[in-house]
Amino acid sequence: MARPTSAADAAGLGRTRAAAFVLPALVLIGVFLVIPGLWTIYLGLTDYRLTGLAAANPSFVGAGNYATALTDPRFLSSLWLTVVYVGGSAIIGQAGLGFALAWLLRERRGWFKSAVEGVILLSWILPSTVVGFLWYALLDSDDGTVNAVFPGLDMLIEHPLLSIVVFNVWRGTAFSMMLYAAALQNVPPSHLETARLAGASTPQQLRDVVFPFIRRHVLTNLLLISLWTFNDFTPFVLTAGGPENRSEILPIYVYDIALKAGGGQLGLGAAISFLILLINLVFALAYLRLLRGQRGGRLT
Repeated sequence: MARPTSAADAAGLGRTRAAAFVLPALVLIGVFLVIPGLWTIYLGLTDYRLTGLAAANPSFVGAGNYATALTDPRFLSSLWLTVVYVGGSAIIGQAGLGFALAWLLRERRGWFKSAVEGVILLSWILPSTVVGFLWYALLDSDDGTVNAVFPGLDMLIEHPLLSIVVFNVWRGTAFSMMLYAAALQNVPPSHLETARLAGASTPQQLRDVVFPFIRRHVLTNLLLISLWTFNDFTPFVLTAGGPENRSEILPIYVYDIALKAGGGQLGLGAAISFLILLINLVFALAYLRLLRGQRGGRLT
């Protein structure tokens, strides 16, 4: 009779060897995520600065930085601009356009589909900074292409928030399109054919047949692109938060507070960063709650 193994896992490694495999990943997570996170929380409780006496001898200020941030009209304005930026470019723009492209291309074959997908994917695989400078060259008020076609139209000055919304939609739609294209493969063609034979219009097919099958994919996509967009710093390349802070989303605001304004208020910047983390956590918990509330692809 074989001796019972001491391994407590399906792979048969045993706890010690399994822990040895996991340890390098845990070390990396600790060094690059846990320790910097704890250090940021600590800095948020001090008046630490890049220069001056507070750089050499920072003082403990407790929740003072958080009170300063939450009562600062500039922070509240940046928070609202970030919500508009996420809603316009991620939830409406990327998710909506990505699904529309995936739906329109689902039955296409040949070179046309490959060409469209290639162009869209190219915008996604290019480095964000490169894309940012390309769009700056397109929208520049002096030598930009848009200004050459429509003289007198200065998008970055007259419509800065709209400019970064359109830029982010163009840059990030590919991810949503690919995710939805894969999700639409789960929809049985027979269900759609039955709906068409019953006289259902395209909106009715989407509402009653398609979305019940892909709701989990939709929520997963919204979670990911919302978090990515909320923490996006790339619009700094286009507008640097201006003019007059009209496109200053939270990541740009933190950069200005922590590294530029008044000698670099790292303590205040760290506190605002922690507030952003809490907002992201609320986003994630809300989406995860919706995901857990589903059974069989339907919301309960």
